[in-house]
Amino acid sequence: MFEPAFIIAAASLIGLCVVAFAMLKGWQDWLALKQRELDSHAHEVEGGVGVGAARIEIADLKERIKKLEAIASGVDL
Repeated sequence: MFEPAFIIAAASLIGLCVVAFAMLKGWQDWLALKQRELDSHAHEVEGGVGVGAARIEIADLKERIKKLEAIASGVDL
């Protein structure tokens, strides 16, 4: 009825499909995990402040640097 080679080939193909499906599911879950990690860290910067607060703090630091450079060069602001 069925050749042994045909049965082996069909079983191998089915096994390959099962393994490929399992790997695809694992890949999707890993990507979802990494996406959740990025989302949780996207709203926090070092020190636990938000992105907007960090930008304001950086702008403040830049202004302080300008003032210190002006003082060092002897220029009055």
